[in-house]
Amino acid sequence: MKTFNIMLNSINDVKNFVNIVNKYDFDVDLTSGRYVVDAKSIMGIFSLDLSKPILVEIHNDKADDLYNELVQFKVD
Repeated sequence: MKTFNIMLNSINDVKNFVNIVNKYDFDVDLTSGRYVVDAKSIMGIFSLDLSKPILVEIHNDKADDLYNELVQFKVD
């Protein structure tokens, strides 16, 4: 499993993020506070507090390609 924080600052960021994640067949979750949603669900993402960093959890050990595509959203 790979975890890191991201920020989704606009509607286009959310749309691009979901399009990227949907290309892969393994599970990806987003955690914000006590809420966990499926990263492939645009409605789920919009239910989160997007003003704060969101934790991405990729449930696959061979997720380097996905990580490299998502690095544009990564924050420390």
